[in-house]
Amino acid sequence: MLEFCFIGAAMKPGAYDAQGRRKYLNKNENRKFLKEADSLCPAESSFCLTLYYSGCRISEALSLTVNDIDWETHVIRFRSLKKRDKVVIRRVPIPASLSKKLKSLEPGTDDLRLWQFSRSTGWRIVKSVMKKAQITGIHATAKGLRHGFGVRGAMERIPVHLLRDWMGHADISTTAIYLDIRDEEERELIKRTW
Repeated sequence: MLEFCFIGAAMKPGAYDAQGRRKYLNKNENRKFLKEADSLCPAESSFCLTLYYSGCRISEALSLTVNDIDWETHVIRFRSLKKRDKVVIRRVPIPASLSKKLKSLEPGTDDLRLWQFSRSTGWRIVKSVMKKAQITGIHATAKGLRHGFGVRGAMERIPVHLLRDWMGHADISTTAIYLDIRDEEERELIKRTW
């Protein structure tokens, strides 16, 4: 039987699970994911790239319409789905290349969703890309892409309040979990001292 020793109150959420496994994609996995996602049909590719470049949740991506994209500034406006009792819109900048891919998807009217598939289909698309990219583990998911977005932001020293806004966190302490990074990312940091 496994026993866990918790210091303090309760174990807080972090970039690692209770067994110390990372929940995010590392640099090498990011490259492999992007390569495989880019090889998909335009709808599936743009969906995967939206998750990767914006750190959004699957449901947030699937609710996007043409009206939610500012084509001039290359910004996606997400309605934060975790704020059930109020409407909170967050703006997340995206690469111009993704903006171009999204523009090519434009449905017949501005209020139609960009992707017409279900949440479970979106989940299967991401899992398929992970499999093709030979990424395995608890991080080989859409949530792993979201965590990866947070870690990349922390590694590039994005101010934590800005990262919080992009990810739609209510509390900055939730965003701060991405500052607790290890593995290859930690190795890159410590190399600076060698």
